[in-house]
Amino acid sequence: MAKAVNGIDFDLHAGQTLGVAGESGCGKSTLARALVGLQPVTSGSIRLAGQEPTRLNKVGWRKLRRQVQMVFQDPYASLDPRMTIGESIAEPLANLYPELPWMERRRQVFEIIEKVGLSGRYSQRYPHELSGGQCQRVGIARAVVVKPKILICDEPVSALDVSIQAQIINLLKDLQADMKLAMIFISHNLSVVRHISHQVLIMYLGKVMEHATREQLFERAGHPYTRALLSAVPISDSDREGVHRRIVLRGELPSPASPPSGCVFRTRCPWAAERCAREIPALRRFGSTHAIACHYAGKLAGTLDEFTSGCRGS
Repeated sequence: MAKAVNGIDFDLHAGQTLGVAGESGCGKSTLARALVGLQPVTSGSIRLAGQEPTRLNKVGWRKLRRQVQMVFQDPYASLDPRMTIGESIAEPLANLYPELPWMERRRQVFEIIEKVGLSGRYSQRYPHELSGGQCQRVGIARAVVVKPKILICDEPVSALDVSIQAQIINLLKDLQADMKLAMIFISHNLSVVRHISHQVLIMYLGKVMEHATREQLFERAGHPYTRALLSAVPISDSDREGVHRRIVLRGELPSPASPPSGCVFRTRCPWAAERCAREIPALRRFGSTHAIACHYAGKLAGTLDEFTSGCRGS
């Protein structure tokens, strides 16, 4: 049996954002779906807003959905094309707060439409009449209208133009500050992750490779996989002085159904040694907020330039 997500462990508090990054197929979306109950969890425990959803029945999950909501990648696919924007945003309120009077529900819908940067006239439009960025604003409004404590964003800007991405990211940050949201932001774009996250978790083949604060990860990354991802981040010409050449990983992402022995990253790691095939590296702590799953993390510690200069096949 393939383990899409294995051994993930983190804490997240109100007003903080955890960025989750990695290549396609590393388990990011599976993690998100497991947290909101769309993917069954075979072992381990999850605590959301003080509750353990793995122990809840359908009624319990229904109540918990008031506390945890999700924003999906495709803004058009996440909205019912037969429903107006107002109806789509009102639907979670009707399902999760059936006791709410119709007029109060309508008031909250118009309030959140304004808060996400649209006007009340959009309430009578249909998804096909809106741009991708506008539809994603509606998806966000639909998620936060129930005033959740936790918001999980699964690649929410990857389908949008770059200029619109910045607007959506700033909207999410404003909503987080206003509503004291705890947010999990999933993306393969480390530039976006850096802009919005307080801490970052790097995944590879369902496992955590590195977990650190934003500053630690982008200034003192300690895992070879993290450093390879960072080397691929586009930089401006003004920042290009003294920058090393890109680290190109060898081979393809292995199948989760048949992962490599020992360290799952070893088949593509320029620093892999015999020990890496025998032993699974523990997620070792380097200080209170930095953890790295690599046998040689201490030896590889330093700047990205130092790593690259000694990196075979880079």
